[in-house]
Amino acid sequence: MITAEWIDVHAHLNMLETSVPESLRLAKDAAVKTIFTIGTTPEDLPLVLKIAKENYPSVCCTLGIHPHDANLFDDPTEDFIRKNSQEKEVVAIGEIGLDYYYKNSDPEVQKKVFERQLQIAADTQLPVEIHTRDAEHDTYEILKSFKGQVKGLLHCFTGTQWMADRALELGFNISISGVVTFKNAESLRDVVRTLPLDRLHVETDAPFLAPMPHRGKKNTPAYVIHTAQVVADLKGISILELAQQTRQNAQKLFRKLPVS
Repeated sequence: MITAEWIDVHAHLNMLETSVPESLRLAKDAAVKTIFTIGTTPEDLPLVLKIAKENYPSVCCTLGIHPHDANLFDDPTEDFIRKNSQEKEVVAIGEIGLDYYYKNSDPEVQKKVFERQLQIAADTQLPVEIHTRDAEHDTYEILKSFKGQVKGLLHCFTGTQWMADRALELGFNISISGVVTFKNAESLRDVVRTLPLDRLHVETDAPFLAPMPHRGKKNTPAYVIHTAQVVADLKGISILELAQQTRQNAQKLFRKLPVS
């Protein structure tokens, strides 16, 4: 019997409420076959790499600096990302991008750091995982300047139809988080209805943004099924079809992902 197996393409295993072994046990019980644990700061990059190395192939990782911490990006950080991007556990550069909602780092610094990390991705031929919030125009313009050099996905997409269309035109995929299950997310559900199935992913962004019916709790990769069910309903397909399609999409985009 074919079962629905999931790839959570964006989680933060080092930030979860439960231990990594317990989180992985819960995920396995929920048919989550693979989890990407995401780098965000110079300090956590060695940790996410260690978690991936200790739990590969059920855990892979990405290396990158979140826009909140763009002011911490320096030459040693770039050297670490470049050197370790060759490791088999590292499937992407991320989480990188722009965030003008909080502006924890100066927007001009964010843009420069985003460009530097996109260049790392271009040089290493790894895809990227992109964070963009209240920065659609600048995100698009920077991605456009790397058109044909970098591929990847916009993670935890909550943007406009305009941004979704522009990202797809540039060859990027789109990943949907538990936000799609929220009562006030009808505009996001409208966008999801338009997305091509072969460019779609699901994620938890755990421990953040737990989907209904767990909203208000700490998120965990085991909860990806709730997001997936809503996405499948929006696309008018079975949960099994969505599982198979999103796994194919991940295998195509992340060339270092172990073949199941």
